[in-house]
Amino acid sequence: MRHFATVVFRPLNSHTPISPISRHVRVVCTHLPLSRTPQRHFSQSTRRAAADSLSFKKYSLPPQKKKKMNGTDTSKLPAKRTAYIALGSNMGDRIAWIEKACNEMDARGIKVKRTSSLWETEPMYVLDQDRFVNGACEVETTLEPLALLDALQEVENALGRKKVIDKGPRNIDLDILLYENLKIDHERLKVPHIGIPEREFVLRPLAELIPDKPIDHARPWTLTRDLLDKLPPSDPPLTTMTPLSAHHPPIQALKPDRKTHVMAILNMTPDSFSDGGQLPELDPPSFLAKVQSLLDAGATMIDIGGQSTAPRAPEVSTEEELSRVVPAIQLIRTHFTQPALISVDTYRARVAEAAVAAGADIVNDVSGGSVDPDMLPTVARLGTTVCLMHMRGTPATMSSLADYPPSEGGLIVGIARELVSRVEAAEAAGIRRWRIVLDPGLGFAKIGMQNVDVLRNLELLRHWPGLQGLPWLVGSSRKSFIGQVTGVPTPKERIWGTAATVAAAVQGGADVVRVHDVKEMAQVVSMADAIWRY
Repeated sequence: MRHFATVVFRPLNSHTPISPISRHVRVVCTHLPLSRTPQRHFSQSTRRAAADSLSFKKYSLPPQKKKKMNGTDTSKLPAKRTAYIALGSNMGDRIAWIEKACNEMDARGIKVKRTSSLWETEPMYVLDQDRFVNGACEVETTLEPLALLDALQEVENALGRKKVIDKGPRNIDLDILLYENLKIDHERLKVPHIGIPEREFVLRPLAELIPDKPIDHARPWTLTRDLLDKLPPSDPPLTTMTPLSAHHPPIQALKPDRKTHVMAILNMTPDSFSDGGQLPELDPPSFLAKVQSLLDAGATMIDIGGQSTAPRAPEVSTEEELSRVVPAIQLIRTHFTQPALISVDTYRARVAEAAVAAGADIVNDVSGGSVDPDMLPTVARLGTTVCLMHMRGTPATMSSLADYPPSEGGLIVGIARELVSRVEAAEAAGIRRWRIVLDPGLGFAKIGMQNVDVLRNLELLRHWPGLQGLPWLVGSSRKSFIGQVTGVPTPKERIWGTAATVAAAVQGGADVVRVHDVKEMAQVVSMADAIWRY
């Protein structure tokens, strides 16, 4: 099988329009893996030759004026400049400190545009201290480099940073890694940051944001990801961290021995496809007894929904959905001394905001933030974790949108590309990358064996460029494709088929499985974790 791609070469550090020095090369790649892109099949020497062959001198183009890179000549830079800031903490609630720092930067006009994942790392240099959480962010600023440094130090001071020993414990650490394309050599500031090439806890988050950017402009063929590839592997490997609540440990989606969360489905609806009507009225004693039974059976999360997403279910009003989910969340928060993780299953921003105010920790949006344009900005403002599911259209139209043409890459490529776009939309709305969970959307704009194909390729989705390091939720419980495969028409009787899909999800790398039959599926998860998570 042959794959064709058009690759355009241009000087890597030039802003000159590509014409007249564009050169189109047809690359024939045999057996190209789906997870690879043509760009990754070019070596550093190939990129260097490409850069050299397209020099201005060779094509007799007007020579570029050399810009002073001493950190003082910024007159030709745009009014709004881009910089990259390293984030770190190893004291107290490490993630909370980093989030406070990002919020402080936003409040001071240093706009956080994108963030990396957060990575748990071993201490370096001074080893007798707690593990760090490290990350990076892309910011937009009008400040000059030294003024930006001053502003970041003001943020550190506002958060109570006290430096006891160099490279020792700290509640917050903010460093300028890059500032536009400037090379700055000042007694207070060195840019690019001297630690970038040797420190994985700096380089890995930066490579998430700008994998194809050269750090050393004297060597424009050496990209950020090339520097990362040169580093020896860390022992233990760095792991991403996704916070769930202040009372629960974060998900570490790359940690081999992590345990899988069991999310119990609690539908406050009369018309959900397999359990509608079980709790039609909120009777506090019976409701609380139900929640307690789910927790006793092994649930680590409770997912509360007030709007059925079954294809033929009528859409209820926002007020009706609010009346179903908010009192239920309030009851749980009032009556349980041990805080349970609660997610709200909604695609409406108003419901999400009210649910979080009532005590929900996670927003679980089956539309990935695409149905309600206010959803992603609302989640960003709330600062909560969101699960973005892959779906096309609406619950009423999704079944007619399950065509993934081979000419466009097929099912898995289509899901991956569309989820990447939802992640980008979430980041553009201000949601921190470390607050995102993904869901491949079994049964949503996927029919029959397409769902089996998704389960079979979950590992590929987890490692797709742009999706790496993010946690995954899989919801296969009682769905129609299980009935089609097993010949079991009644959803409540699809326990054995569901068990197989849950085990497959754990093997594929799922971090959360969403289920109806908690007692049985918790046992499946325990066994699957023992086999694959050790």
